[in-house]
Parts: sequence; C-alpha cells; structure tokens
Amino acid sequence: MDALPARLLLGPGPSNVHPRVLEAMSQPLLGHLDPLFLALMDEAQERLRRLFGTQNPLTLPLSATGSAGMEACLCNLLEPGDDIVVGVAGVFGTRMAEVASRIGARVTQVDADWGNALDPAAMQEAIARVEPRVVAFVHAETSTGVLQPVPEIAEMARRAGAFVVLDCVTSLAGLPVELDTWGIDAAYSGTQKCLSCAPGLSPVSFSERAVKYIQRRAAPVQSWYLDVSLLAGYYGGKRAYHHTAPISAIFGLVEGLRIVDEEGLPARSARHREAQRLLVQQLAGLGFEPLVDEAVRLPPLTTLRLPEPVRSADEAGIRRRLLEEHGIEVGGGLGKLAGHVWRVGLMGENARPESVTRLETALRAVLR
Repeated sequence: MDALPARLLLGPGPSNVHPRVLEAMSQPLLGHLDPLFLALMDEAQERLRRLFGTQNPLTLPLSATGSAGMEACLCNLLEPGDDIVVGVAGVFGTRMAEVASRIGARVTQVDADWGNALDPAAMQEAIARVEPRVVAFVHAETSTGVLQPVPEIAEMARRAGAFVVLDCVTSLAGLPVELDTWGIDAAYSGTQKCLSCAPGLSPVSFSERAVKYIQRRAAPVQSWYLDVSLLAGYYGGKRAYHHTAPISAIFGLVEGLRIVDEEGLPARSARHREAQRLLVQQLAGLGFEPLVDEAVRLPPLTTLRLPEPVRSADEAGIRRRLLEEHGIEVGGGLGKLAGHVWRVGLMGENARPESVTRLETALRAVLR
C-alpha cells in the first residue's frame, strides 16, 4: 500500500492514534487462547473497570464498534414487548430508540431540543407513567456536543426498578465516568475517540444485577454474537471459545489504556477542558460561537455555530479545503443541525493547544 497522508483528525471520530498504540498493533500475532494473550485481555479488562469507575466483573472489550456496544446493552436487557424510556437529545439517542424498536420493545421517547440536555422532570414523568424495564440515554451526545448530567435521571430509573443503560462513547477516557456511583447497569463506549486507539472495539460493562437478569431471561438473547451470557465464558471463567478476538486491536487497546493510566484521568480530563476553552476563545475571532451552554458543554466535542460568511460560502466546500489543503478534518452537523454547525473533536491525543492553533491558522488561510 502507498503511504497515506497524515491527517489531523478533528472531527467527531476517529481521533489520531498514539504512536505507541500503532507500534503495539504491529506486534506479531498470538492465538486468541494463548496464555500471553489472555494475560493481556485480563489487563485490558482491569484497566477498563478503573476507567468505567466500576467493580463489574463483566467488563470487556467487545469485538465490534460502539454501535454494536449499544445493541449489546439493549438486546441483552430487553425482550419483545418490554417497555423502554429513551432520552433523545440528538442522533445517538434516536439510534437507541431505533435499536430498541427493532428488538420488539415498546419505546417511549423523551425529546429535548438539539443542543440542550434532557429535562429530568420530563424523564421522571415518562418513567412514572410507563414503568419501563429499561431507561436509556446518552452521556456525551456526539451529534450536538451536550454532556448530559447522569445521577438524577439514573436515580429516578433505579427507584422505579428499571435497568439504566448509558452511552459513554465520547466521554470514556476524556471525562470521569462513575458507573457504580451513578447506578448504571449497562454502559458502552468506543476505542477511537478519547482513548486514541483504532476503531473496532467497544468497551462495555454490565452490572451484576443486569447479569443475573440476563441469565434468567424467558427467551434467549436475540443476538447470539452479542449474548453476554455466552461472552462471559470467554472473557471470564473458563475462557471457553466463543469467537476469535481481534488480537492486534486488543494489543493497541492495552497500550492505550496504559497511556491513560500514566497520565491519570484527572489530568486528562483537565486537558480536554482546557483544549475546548482555547478552541472557543480562538475561533470566536472568526465568528464561530458554541451551540451549547457552558454548563452542559461536552469538552471532547464542540459544536460551533457557523458564521454567515461560512454558511453562504458552502461550508462543506470549506471543510473539504481544510482537508485537502491543510490535512485537517472537522465534522459537519447531523440531522437538523446539518449546514448550521461544525463538530470539532479535541479527543485523546488531539486535545492539545497545538491542535487548536493549527486549526485556527488553517481556517484563516482558507477564509481569506
């Protein structure tokens, strides 16, 4: 393969991969039941527990992307005819509702205006009225740049006896996640964002309460591949064969997790917040304004309202010039925000002042 250009990936994901992760992924393959590989798997699971803020034994890197993590959490906890309340404040809340509907669940959506957090009172009303099996919502909504406060809604759901499912795709390794403290029963993420690893794995975690329910379901989980009662045999216990794990991706994940632990999550979280502060400050001079109020603004992913000159000059064409002339990728808006905002990701290795400076310099050149 010919050498590919080195892009600065400042979109909604993937982010640039740490050189140590790339080096780890180039190591010789091991068998998926090799004792050396299983030791690395044990390490990955233990480090993921710390990152998720949990003691859940069933915490593992699912051999699929974050969307499969979403499906795994929902299809294990829902059976046809079950009720679910889904908080929808963007594309990925909508996707949760779609996945649950395909499973055969009865879906009640609680909608928020895009760019705003969910209203706890509206969620409480729906939970009390529906008495759902599951309450699901997004911690870090990648389509809007909203960071949803978790504890209040999670507590409402648990009081009603519901399982709580949380999307942590854009928050894990960039911000504190506290599954045990918050009372979360199932959570999922991805490796290509704040972890700065390659796409292809979805860290997931299931509470012991959730696992006990899954083990006594009336019907088998609809997906054989994503059935965590089967996966538990490989990722714990006797290490029974289930599937061939993506060996090289696990090598990269372990190294990425080591890098996170070396930096420390408090320092890493502060670095993401400072990078966003610089982004908002430095692009204000070009007319870009944040869509989301500061109190619920998601540090790793910022949605910026486009100034009139950018909207009128073909914003997609400007993004294309940033990519082709300066090697910088930024994301356009999704859904009802398409054409109105850019989504700028400062995630993992890219959450640094030099990323912001390079973007500002390139933008000034293109807009000139």
